[in-house]
Amino acid sequence: MDLSAGSPVRYQSATGRWVLLATVLGSALAFIDSTVVNIALPAIGRDLGADAAGLQWTVNGYALSLAALVLVGGSLGDRFGRRRVFAIGVAWFAVASLLCGLAPSIELLVAARVIQGVGGALLTPGALAILEASFAREDRSRAIGAWSGLGGIGGALGPFLGGWLVELADWRLIFLINVPLAAIVLAVTLRHVPESRAASAPGIDVTGVLTGAIGLGGLTYGFTAWPDAGPGSPVVLASLAVGVLGLAGFVVRQRRARHPMLPLEIFRARAFSGANVVTFLVYAANGGVFFLVVLNLQVVSGFSPLTGGLALLPVTGLMLLLSARAGALAQRIGPRIPMTAGPIVCAAALVWFSRIGPGASYAADVLPPVILFGLGLSLLVAPLTATALGALDDAYAGVASGVNNAVARAAGLLSVAVLPLAAGIGAGSLTDPADLAPTYRGSMLICAALMAAGGLLAFLLIPTRLPAHQPEKRSFCDVAGPPVRARTDAARQETGAAGTPA
Repeated sequence: MDLSAGSPVRYQSATGRWVLLATVLGSALAFIDSTVVNIALPAIGRDLGADAAGLQWTVNGYALSLAALVLVGGSLGDRFGRRRVFAIGVAWFAVASLLCGLAPSIELLVAARVIQGVGGALLTPGALAILEASFAREDRSRAIGAWSGLGGIGGALGPFLGGWLVELADWRLIFLINVPLAAIVLAVTLRHVPESRAASAPGIDVTGVLTGAIGLGGLTYGFTAWPDAGPGSPVVLASLAVGVLGLAGFVVRQRRARHPMLPLEIFRARAFSGANVVTFLVYAANGGVFFLVVLNLQVVSGFSPLTGGLALLPVTGLMLLLSARAGALAQRIGPRIPMTAGPIVCAAALVWFSRIGPGASYAADVLPPVILFGLGLSLLVAPLTATALGALDDAYAGVASGVNNAVARAAGLLSVAVLPLAAGIGAGSLTDPADLAPTYRGSMLICAALMAAGGLLAFLLIPTRLPAHQPEKRSFCDVAGPPVRARTDAARQETGAAGTPA
């Protein structure tokens, strides 16, 4: 690891505070934007005349480019400098946000969201990688904990701000407000964040990037077009075939490449592979929840954008209060029990969520399952993050973060594309109460099943105790090179809700 600024940063120093400010605000840009857009979907649909597919692509356009490129973002940071790539991502995100805010049609909005996702892929893995690489080892725990807590506060403010802007002003402001925030992040980053890079980071696997993007894009387009075009449509069949072939080509490329984008040997570690399987299932469910619950509250239950946006706020509050304690519990008893119990509690909450319909009362019908869902996530996310990120060396912090982010993003992307189809939306509209209500109920039950499966697999795949050092495995920066000993960093055990991909 090369720290251009010299010695590692200390938590109590002025530089440490500036680094925290840059990484917290930068992470908040991508995280908040992915949540407040869901609040604005009904308003976007009315203003731009968008159908169900248009609204799905407003979410998935961003998620697709982010999921396809987040591994590249981590690798670019490791290779060319984490501060540099993070700053480029922030600037890119700001320009794309401006395009989103000015888009005159749903087609141009979706295109701008795809561009915005590229910026998100550059900055998302960079924030955690900067913290891991910049702070002294003895201060890293406190830095990551502060980043998690402050990021959670930003996540709590996001729905309030988004609902207020949509209800009292205009949905376009949820994008335009990113521009001044990004300017602040960029200024702080360039002035105060030290540069760091891996001394022998792998090259960029262009073929892997293309096959992965084609695979995810083909599946997403095919499943999104299915309700209108029908399962026998040549366009749907061709898109799904391209998606399957693209993902198969991606796996083959990663097996054969000297410098793979996704080094498959890292999945030989049982804890790492198990945590990412659980991540996929849990974030597939989360993707459906955060896409459909706020939409259902506004369209079916008659909530305003502001009250709908604030409905899930207790989830963030509970995670802020309890995630650190859950991380400490998992450190004492091991991650298996929390990672098993957390998804099971969430599954029960989602069955309850499925009952929210017309005329629902927030206090009686919405708040109880929201609290139960928040308790389940609070129990789950800290040990899940620690297990997923604890197996790789500091020099590859960007790739480690990128792998887990990519898994989570791909899960959410496919969830938004598949859930309405699986729940029977047909050619219906997501802004029509009669069409959305049964689709929402079916989707919540599917999400409950995904959560329950995640809990079961956590019990089967996650060890009772994580060893202090995982077994040696070969370095993925050079398959012919010396082995790199993986380890579990105690600092990562304290990573909270904001430490997991959104």
